[in-house]
Amino acid sequence: MKKPSSTPSAWEHVQLGAMLADLKEEHYRTVLTLSALLELLLEKGIITLEELQTKTSQLDGQMDEQLHKLISSSLRPMA
Repeated sequence: MKKPSSTPSAWEHVQLGAMLADLKEEHYRTVLTLSALLELLLEKGIITLEELQTKTSQLDGQMDEQLHKLISSSLRPMA
């Protein structure tokens, strides 16, 4: 009886590549839509560039803080 291999087969690599291509396409479409929305909001004067930059900095700081907490909590020794 042949023992199953723990290494991925060529077909699994092909499937993984296809999944990655799908994710890239989805990411591109999401970024494109977001860019279009931001352009429209700025053009219509609904938000200013300064407001957008301020909010972006705030959210970036929050994400950094959450990531730091997550990493810190995962590095604590288990009791």
